[in-house]
Amino acid sequence: MFTGTYENKIDTKGRTFIPAKLRRDCGDRFVLTKYFDTCIAVYTLEAWNAFAERLNASPSAKSRNSLRFFFGAAENVELDKQGRVLVSSVLRSYANISTDVVIMGVGDHMEIWDKATWEAMEQSDVMQDDALNAMMELGI
Repeated sequence: MFTGTYENKIDTKGRTFIPAKLRRDCGDRFVLTKYFDTCIAVYTLEAWNAFAERLNASPSAKSRNSLRFFFGAAENVELDKQGRVLVSSVLRSYANISTDVVIMGVGDHMEIWDKATWEAMEQSDVMQDDALNAMMELGI
């Protein structure tokens, strides 16, 4: 399970370090794709395959758009010898990432955020309200 929040930078070539604590649980190869709230999701190959299987199982029109959203932007990536991953310009543009990023563990995947976007999200009442509502729905 991925947990924790780490600040980092994207270099001029579009590379960023995956923190060692997160790296040890993801192996050397994984999938990056667009995710909700204008961040980038990072899935292990195993988690990506499980996610893709569930997404492919639904034939609805909404699912077709979901397939386009997630699969159209998905990229198989590999860590370099320094523990960096290349984040494509397409994904950096989608997430409004220029230099400063936040990388966090979110259970079955990681997320890469533009630092300013994450800080605004973190300070918003929406995130706290959503977390509270989700816990109430689960009876926690």
